Amino acid sequence: MREFFAYRIQDRSSAFSIILKARRLFQQFLVDAYTKIESERLNYIRFQQKHLRSETYSNLQNLKNEGKDDLSNTGIRVLLPSSFTGGSRYMQQNYLDAMAICKWFGYPDFFITVTCNPKWPEIKRYLRNTSIKPEDRPDILCRLFKIKLDSLTKDLKDKKVFGELSAAVYTVEFQKRGLPHAHICIFLKPESKILSVDHLDKFISAEIPDKREDPSLYALVTDFMIHGPCGNANPSCPCMVDSRCSKNYPKKFNPETTTDADGFPVYRRRDNGNTVIKSNVQLDNRSVVPYSPVLLKRYQAHINVEWCNQAGSIKYLFKYINKGADRASLVVSNRDGTENEQTTKDEIKAYYDCRYVSACEASWRIFANEVHFRFPPVMRLPFHLEGQQNVVFGAEDDIQEVLDKPSVSSSIFLKWFEMNRNDENARKLTYVEFPTKFCDNPNLRG
Repeated sequence: MREFFAYRIQDRSSAFSIILKARRLFQQFLVDAYTKIESERLNYIRFQQKHLRSETYSNLQNLKNEGKDDLSNTGIRVLLPSSFTGGSRYMQQNYLDAMAICKWFGYPDFFITVTCNPKWPEIKRYLRNTSIKPEDRPDILCRLFKIKLDSLTKDLKDKKVFGELSAAVYTVEFQKRGLPHAHICIFLKPESKILSVDHLDKFISAEIPDKREDPSLYALVTDFMIHGPCGNANPSCPCMVDSRCSKNYPKKFNPETTTDADGFPVYRRRDNGNTVIKSNVQLDNRSVVPYSPVLLKRYQAHINVEWCNQAGSIKYLFKYINKGADRASLVVSNRDGTENEQTTKDEIKAYYDCRYVSACEASWRIFANEVHFRFPPVMRLPFHLEGQQNVVFGAEDDIQEVLDKPSVSSSIFLKWFEMNRNDENARKLTYVEFPTKFCDNPNLRG
């Protein structure tokens, strides 16, 4: 189904597509198409719930010894698995993978947020001979953002914008108005790490450039990197909470880059007289969002760059980029105020209900673009007691055939013990280091 809809929404010079010119109807078409795809995947998982079970190896062995061959009432049902993109287990596994990368390479050095710009020259050029607005072609926005995101990742790795890269993690999310944005954490090699704030100003700026010296950068900062106006100048700004800016803008003037008591960077914001006009309000360096001049000039979009140098924010950072999709929350209560109790937790229903899907997110998922990226790859290593490895089987499977499978009677954890007993080189490796020297083939286990 996904491939069919991906085929339908392609532009073709040899044919006229009425759906691609349908504007808001096209947006609705994309959302309906994606919800059909997602519903089909969820229904498949739900229907398989009747057949799939999971149980420990030792419990299955005990059943066989007791002469019980019927597996239909054995084990617990598999709920929404971690292989389902966007599910709670999927996001949790990605968070743990990010923490594993953090443990291997150390703390991340830069946190980058890049947002799609619907006014990119490529989009204007593509739509120049039509009356269609960029928001009416979310498929084009997503395809171009994917190209830009891949290019940004390549620049960080190959062109070493911030230094020699050892690892990178990013997650793609979608704003309420639909535009995609990515949260990127990058890890630098030890020789490229910034050890003090004295060297930070050449990578990150939080000031308005001089209009005469660099007019192009001045225009980009004015368009993309100015927060607000908010506060007394605009009390209705979305960032305002209890008559205060939730992002703590405007900041204070600061003659040089320092760190505060909690270890967070306080960027240089000099009172040099440089200002911009936004919504008929004059703003200065206190309203500038930190940015990289190199990346801003190259990609011409909102690209917020922050330096990460304190351990306390790492867990929050990874949980933030893996928090999952936006959704609405509500509680159904009785007239006396007591909540209705739900006897069993339906993870599929919990994922599906109150889910907010924009046309851009629908396009992104129809094109099968990844929502999570990590470099280098992470191998998930299982831990278990003897005979307690998890086994997934069907309700109609023969218990002897299940127990005889090589992938069931053994595991990576058990193979590590076996290699330590038989191979002298393996004894020099920890369990975490084991996959760097040895390859696991499930077909050769047992």
